[in-house]
Amino acid sequence: MTDTVAGAAETDYSATLFLPETSFPMRAGLPQREPEWLKRWEEMDIFALQREQAKDRPLFTIHDGPPYANGNIHIGHALNKTLKDLVSRSMQMLGFNSAYVPGWDCHGLPIEWKIEEQYRAKGKDKNDVPVVEFRQECRSFAEQWVDVQREEFKRLGILGEWDNPYLTMSFDAEAQIARELMTVASSGQLYRGSKPVMWSVVERTALAEAEIEYADYESDTIWVKFPVRSGGGDITSGAFHDLNASVIIWTTTPWTIPANRAISFSSRIAYGLYEVTKAPEGNWASTGEKYILADNLAADTFAKAKVEEFARIGDVDPAHITSCFHPLRGLGDGYNFEVPLLDGEHVTDDAGTGFVHTAPGHGLDDFEIWMNSTRLLGEKGIDSAIPYVVGDDGFYTKDAPGLEGARVIDDNGKKGDANNRVISALAERNAMVARGRVKHSYPHSWRSKKPVIFRNTPQWFVYMDRDIQGAAGDTLRHRALNAIDATKFYPASGQNRLRAMIADRPDWVLSRQRAWGVPISVFVRKGTNEVLKDEAVNHRIADAFEAEGADAWYKDGAAQRFLGDAYKADDFEMIRDVLDVWFDSGTTHAWVLRNKQKWPHLKFPASMYLEGSDQHRGWFHSSLLESCATNGFAPYESVLTHGFTMDGEGRKMSKSLGNTVAPQDIIKQYGADILRLWVASTDYQEDQRLGKEVIQTTVDSYRKLRNTLRWLLGNLAHYDAQDAVDAKDMPELEQVILHRLAQLDAQVRGAYKEYDYRKVVTLLTNFMNIELSAFYFDIRKDALYCDPISSIKRRAALTVLHHLFDCLTAWLAPILVFTMEEVWLERHPEEGSSVHLRLFPEVPGDWLNTDLAAKWQLIRSVRRVVTGALEIERREKRIGSSLEAAPQVFLADERYLTALKGQDLAEIAITSAIAVQTGEGPSEAFRLDDVAGIAVLPGLAKGTRCARSWKVLPEVGSDPEYPEVSPRDAQALRERAAAGL
Repeated sequence: MTDTVAGAAETDYSATLFLPETSFPMRAGLPQREPEWLKRWEEMDIFALQREQAKDRPLFTIHDGPPYANGNIHIGHALNKTLKDLVSRSMQMLGFNSAYVPGWDCHGLPIEWKIEEQYRAKGKDKNDVPVVEFRQECRSFAEQWVDVQREEFKRLGILGEWDNPYLTMSFDAEAQIARELMTVASSGQLYRGSKPVMWSVVERTALAEAEIEYADYESDTIWVKFPVRSGGGDITSGAFHDLNASVIIWTTTPWTIPANRAISFSSRIAYGLYEVTKAPEGNWASTGEKYILADNLAADTFAKAKVEEFARIGDVDPAHITSCFHPLRGLGDGYNFEVPLLDGEHVTDDAGTGFVHTAPGHGLDDFEIWMNSTRLLGEKGIDSAIPYVVGDDGFYTKDAPGLEGARVIDDNGKKGDANNRVISALAERNAMVARGRVKHSYPHSWRSKKPVIFRNTPQWFVYMDRDIQGAAGDTLRHRALNAIDATKFYPASGQNRLRAMIADRPDWVLSRQRAWGVPISVFVRKGTNEVLKDEAVNHRIADAFEAEGADAWYKDGAAQRFLGDAYKADDFEMIRDVLDVWFDSGTTHAWVLRNKQKWPHLKFPASMYLEGSDQHRGWFHSSLLESCATNGFAPYESVLTHGFTMDGEGRKMSKSLGNTVAPQDIIKQYGADILRLWVASTDYQEDQRLGKEVIQTTVDSYRKLRNTLRWLLGNLAHYDAQDAVDAKDMPELEQVILHRLAQLDAQVRGAYKEYDYRKVVTLLTNFMNIELSAFYFDIRKDALYCDPISSIKRRAALTVLHHLFDCLTAWLAPILVFTMEEVWLERHPEEGSSVHLRLFPEVPGDWLNTDLAAKWQLIRSVRRVVTGALEIERREKRIGSSLEAAPQVFLADERYLTALKGQDLAEIAITSAIAVQTGEGPSEAFRLDDVAGIAVLPGLAKGTRCARSWKVLPEVGSDPEYPEVSPRDAQALRERAAAGL
């Protein structure tokens, strides 16, 4: 500073400034304050107020995929529910009637398993308890967790019809689920069949693909000899006549060997006859033995068998091998049947031997080739019946002679002794070639986390490829694929994913061998296996379920009650299996979306289903199939999927790793708005990360937004609507900010319509931090604090702040639900007021001014170079603040000179004075590499510092009445005095 600058003034002028005034706290205190807003919303019944307000608007329905009612919510729940809330709230503010109705999945194995665990702890046997009593305990368990989860979801700020949710176990729901099932049955789509399904020995039930997860598992592997039984022809011509050879198979499931009924090969693979020419003494594969193998796999097989030398004798065409002996023949006087060779599309020479051991009771490929070969087998006199080798408890049945009592998997999901028993029996019969172990991905129950087995059992299915009610080509698969094509997917890749699953899936397995669920409410005529189709019977069943719940199916005399006088109960089998819970949740469209009496604000089909990407094989999948079966089209117009939450290092969260992040902990420490801001900031379509650093980054971002809003509130304390300035009468800088609001209005609305919340957060944080706090507010602080009451500049700035407040609080309301309510009520504390009763404000289109915006981009470039030069001066302590500076600016580009005409660059750059000149400027001037044609030479301001605004100006002291301030500040003081301030 020059020697002419006066020292500190004796008078304190701070009381004469229009400084920000607000009770809005800098520290949010969200964990303590948020429950207050929840209580307020509950007392005013904001959900009902929204419905009344929006009753004439078009409906937008995001249908809730029901969480399972069996434990506290986790971070996945928090992500999912918050995304749904973002959709619902933003669509409401875009002008729809968007009501969110939460729901819960209440039936099924996890709950039943918990009750059974309680029984076991008490030494109680489930089978000793009447089924209705057991079901009541399951219902009570689910009710308890519905209440717990409801409060946890509400604490997240999720706005919904919490007092009227849907539950799959409510009586009206159970009745409608049964109606949907009976509709499927009446149309001829339901049938009872016997197929290999994934079976949980631990849980004693069949599982659907959606209930399976894959994990590493170590399996026993064996190479087994199937001695050739019959064949004919000349080996060199490709036919086969050597009966001293064995076909070699390889399998990772030794326990399925007793169920073997065939060997599959491929006509596309080259096979040969090989002889062991040298092997260790006592080796399973001994010298002189002849094996038939795929040529590409022979060397690997002999290596596994510890064969030292071998020779290829000639070609083999397996089609000329009629059959083989079973390697267990004679064990327990069994396995004396022929083992035919079948040509299969599923056989490859990627691994194994080129031959596939085929047990039709324990594999889908095995089952399909066996069933497709039934006619051929019959012609050869081979029994095509599929044996039931393994019972539901994992023990071998009588269909595994000599091995009864061996167990595949025990009640704890551990390997039983079946593999070792089978391998020992094979070795005793000289049928073993080699054994080993392999670690591979294997199906596990996602509930028990225990391995499952494929097991042939009688189950209830829905046809995927049978014409519905005789309409040619109108199959469930055809309907579902057409429905997928008519659905909008976010991201678009979800469409191909679901399409591929539907295109390839087998018939839909509906039955589960459990107690807690909606029963498969059909009767089958004994002797014919024919499903009874009688509307009167169906009505009686549905009416009873409506009044008493599905427990009515299990009460004494239920069969005759439902069959009525037209039939005798002794002539029918009453099905005791329950429905897969995916059918329960897949039917929710029927009894939630179409229930106008209970939920008049919902529509069918739903506007959107939103769940994690795993639901392509879960809820999206089952809902699609169920609705296509009963309605012919999808229950949704769009499908949005999100990824999964990993820890801060990108690892899957698990209790064993100790890297889980509980939403309750985040809320307790930081508040739900921090969690919501994190959700909105993520690329939720991909897997997201959440750890301490991520949370801290979100907290820092929130604080900046809050401080910006606090500054807005503080200055708006001086706003008077009567002094508002029309946009056309405002200074250019204000018009530029209004232009940006008009731009943002289109961008923010567009992002919300595309469910791109990350874009909303990015747009608004950049705007608030960079364009407002660091630019506009920085420049206009002087005018807002110091200008006279009459100043058009100050009044225009306050008007712009008012518009900013209206827009920002609305645009951020779906994300920061608690904070925006707090900010809104700071200005509008009247009873019944809420930011969540607003629409997004209509921003005038004539605020757009692209030419003016382009001009101010040039001005901002000049400002950036000036502030860059002053930052060095501050760092070197040559100035304290930018108001002590009076730099020279050299402009070599005519565009900058044109843009600056009529502008107060000193005000824009926040200096006391500034000189603009044409030219490149001296070599020592400051420049920025990315801004050509601008140079700044720092200099000190001359004059006296204004005691009120702190500008250093020569004219300070020119007003004798106010000798310590500038003329502008003197006028402000006169107007304040005249106004009695």
